[in-house]
Amino acid sequence: MITRTDFPHSVRVVEHLAIPLPDGTVLSARAWLPDTATPVPAILEYLPYRKRDGTRARDQGIHMYLAGHGYACIRLDIRGMGDSQGLLHDEYTQTEQQDGVAAIAWLASQPWCDGQVAMIGISWSGFNGLQIAALQPPALKTIITLGSTDDRYATDVHYIGGCLSKDNVDWSATMMAQNDLPPDPAIVGPEWRQMWLDRIAANEPWSHIWMSHQRRDAYWQQGSVCEDFSAIKIPVYAVSGWADNYSESIPRLLAGLTCPRLGLIGPWAHSFPHDVTVAPAIGWLDEALRWFDHWLKGADTGIMREPMLRAWMQDPVPPRTCYLERPGRWVGEPCWPSPHVKPLTLPLNPGNHLGGPATPGTARICSPLWVGAGAGEVGRYGEDADWPGDQRIDDAGSLVFTTEPLTQPLEILGAPQLHLTFSSDKPWALAAVRVNDVAPDGTSTRVCLGVLNLTHRISHEHPEPLPQGETEATIDLDDIAHHFPAGHRIAVSISTTYWPIAWPSPDLATLIIALGTSHLTLPTRQPRPEDAQLRPFGPPASAPQTPVIYHPSEDKLPRRITRDLITGRMTVDFPRWTYQMEMPDIATTTTSKGYARFEITDGDPLSAETSCEYHVTLHRPEVTAGHHSRTRMTCDATHFHLHTALQVTENGTEIFTRSWARSIPRDHL
Repeated sequence: MITRTDFPHSVRVVEHLAIPLPDGTVLSARAWLPDTATPVPAILEYLPYRKRDGTRARDQGIHMYLAGHGYACIRLDIRGMGDSQGLLHDEYTQTEQQDGVAAIAWLASQPWCDGQVAMIGISWSGFNGLQIAALQPPALKTIITLGSTDDRYATDVHYIGGCLSKDNVDWSATMMAQNDLPPDPAIVGPEWRQMWLDRIAANEPWSHIWMSHQRRDAYWQQGSVCEDFSAIKIPVYAVSGWADNYSESIPRLLAGLTCPRLGLIGPWAHSFPHDVTVAPAIGWLDEALRWFDHWLKGADTGIMREPMLRAWMQDPVPPRTCYLERPGRWVGEPCWPSPHVKPLTLPLNPGNHLGGPATPGTARICSPLWVGAGAGEVGRYGEDADWPGDQRIDDAGSLVFTTEPLTQPLEILGAPQLHLTFSSDKPWALAAVRVNDVAPDGTSTRVCLGVLNLTHRISHEHPEPLPQGETEATIDLDDIAHHFPAGHRIAVSISTTYWPIAWPSPDLATLIIALGTSHLTLPTRQPRPEDAQLRPFGPPASAPQTPVIYHPSEDKLPRRITRDLITGRMTVDFPRWTYQMEMPDIATTTTSKGYARFEITDGDPLSAETSCEYHVTLHRPEVTAGHHSRTRMTCDATHFHLHTALQVTENGTEIFTRSWARSIPRDHL
């Protein structure tokens, strides 16, 4: 990473910019204002993750870089988080979106702003950038959205493919730990403690809300811009990485939107493309400047003469649980869907053959509950053991169909689909589908994944039990760009369980699959000479970061999978946000330790349980605030059972405790 200081403009940093809302609430922002003689466009990043002591370690590198090139950059805390007043009760609420609209109007009216506002952000701020764009505030002229989705229900961390995701309770526990932390007295003044106490009293597990909406109802439709792509009129630049579970939103946005738009998908995990855990990184901030200069300053940067979609075509790699780099090359498509992508149909045939003439037959699958142990994470940050390992482990409990060795290379770009004709002996069931790259030595690398709650095969909004006879379902797998070399084989693996990625159905179902009619469709793409002519990206660069000291965390729970072959009990552990970060310029240290654990006993889907625990300490000269929470979810045949316990301390003394117990009916899950 190159650290740049040679900007066209000097920059003034404002630690607290107070933004008033119509209801009297004041939001707190950190601002980077360029020294210019005339007003400039503003760029807003709108997040809950505490700009003062949460994202401080990365904010300045981005915003000072953009501000140094003539933009007023604003990092704004959402209502009820960080140093902003009010209370936060859930993610992506209408209140959050309307606050954003009001903040944009306020920014546009400032003497240092020329009346134009853009939004930029990854993850949460990528979500609300799309959501606010759909509300069409007059001053908002363009957005850059990274690592986000257009569909809050089926492709976020809650109900992937209508299946209950492992991250549903996990993410609720993470946000509960964030919600209990106090604002900074140096920013908000004497009212800081009452603001903190009000937050603690209002803090309830968001999983109670999410588990009460198990189908795609109005709750999830709100904030899902795929409900009406036409509402977004302004230019959109959508960015993600193949190692991020949000990458599949990029092709959907390009296909669904009608406004000017570009898509970029690299090999990256859930990160900005200039600061990555999965190489190669690119000069992303210069790309952002090319976009903003075009749409906000009328500069001819050439960016809109480039392909609508630019994607990293990944070369094959041996299966590993961590990759620091993914080899490949950039490819470009002038539009999406692309006429250069052609479907290849491969029937599922008797003898576990994939491809060739369609031949009738049947095959059965009832997977053991340990299938999924080799799945890795859902949304990956590029950390150790985040990726799926050798797929032969999970294949042992799956139905696998494999092609003959390829006689010539084959490349895919887009979303594979598995079209199933099947029957089930149970009314509720799920299917997990993997497309794998099988090397000549037999090692199997997962290329992409799709899961579907089969009661949702017709509709996520109106699920229905499976019939006793034959029915059909189409399972969409994640979009991907992948190169299968000659000599490799393509495999598709089907399982009826995928723990802990998807919560199991209450009974172990057996699927009887009709062969010949069931088939895999691959989106194939021939290499194009134009790919070699793509403009190369520059080297990754940022502005100097705010000083931060990271101290070693010796008690981090390891990423670990244990399976007792005697009892059949399997435990899957994921470490969560374990670090100690010292910020000397504001005399603040944050310490966090957390984990998520998933347990199940083979043969008993009702033994599934998940538990999370967080210890968070925020130390300032005025106070040391502590949060400790424990969450556990179990199930029976008819209900999910959630138990949460919370303790908050001030200078080591307990000031608040509360516990919750909720039983929520299962709704086709």
